[in-house]
Amino acid sequence: TTIALNADKCHKHFQQLIDLRIHQRIHTGEKPYMCSQCWKAFTTSGALRVHLRTHTGEKPYECKECGKTFCQLGGLKVHRRAHSGERPYMCSVCEKRFKGHANLIAHMRIHTGEKPYRCTVCNKTFTDNRRLKEHEPPQSEEKPFRCGVCSEAFTAFCQLKEHQQCHKGEKHHHCTECGKAFTHLYLLRSHQRAHSDERPCSCTDCGKCFRRSFDLKMHVNTHSEARPNLCSECGKSFCRAAELRIHLRVHTGEKPYPCSVCGMGFKQTSQLRVHERTHTGERPFPCPDCRKTFKDKRSLNTSINMIYSFNQINPGEQALKPTLI
Repeated sequence: TTIALNADKCHKHFQQLIDLRIHQRIHTGEKPYMCSQCWKAFTTSGALRVHLRTHTGEKPYECKECGKTFCQLGGLKVHRRAHSGERPYMCSVCEKRFKGHANLIAHMRIHTGEKPYRCTVCNKTFTDNRRLKEHEPPQSEEKPFRCGVCSEAFTAFCQLKEHQQCHKGEKHHHCTECGKAFTHLYLLRSHQRAHSDERPCSCTDCGKCFRRSFDLKMHVNTHSEARPNLCSECGKSFCRAAELRIHLRVHTGEKPYPCSVCGMGFKQTSQLRVHERTHTGERPFPCPDCRKTFKDKRSLNTSINMIYSFNQINPGEQALKPTLI
């Protein structure tokens, strides 16, 4: 006998436990299968295999009418209707007909006003993926939008607008868990994973998981040990071009990130954030052994290591505790 398995969120029924678990990823957002080429993630291994064809160029499904090929069987089925004239999907509101179910779903949003596709840069929403892609930055090296404050360039205008908030000090993106605010949406999303301990980006070589795709990309380079970006001044090499650009500021003296309070300049945004805490008094890194707090993680680790070293050298004495400030 078979047992009907129900999804908690939508009460959809499944006969197999594996089918239920795969379906639940729609609700949890879990995407454990990641493309090693572009880091896009998928809920199933089958979806990843189909996606990989966009990189290899493989199109195994051919139309016998015109010879056009497709990477997915579904794409071929929809295409065949161009020859047959079949439009089996009808809108229940205006009775317009469509060749594919996806076309009907996208059309229905005109009536419902639903806009499920969100730009990760500026948070603007769209009715379908095509309009989102038209809005999002193109996959090219051209960066025509330049910041008038620090001269950093961007591929899309919405990226520039989002970036300019860091100069104004505006923090429009608030965490619903702790109330902390951020200048950029991607910073908020990265921060929110600290509450959930979500680590959706996994390394295919060793299985280590990360909160951000950026951290995963940096980690992957430790396996390959490829450091193609060479400094012409001192010969030091880096995995990423961005790391080299930051390093070059050591030689040029460039400090493009000024403090909005005192005007002091910094080579990196992370250095600026730590410095700003001298003005705000924020000390977000607490010691696990006492109530003392620190401006940055390095200061916290230094304090912990000093205490550990003292207690190792002097095991007979009372354990050293840091003095509260």
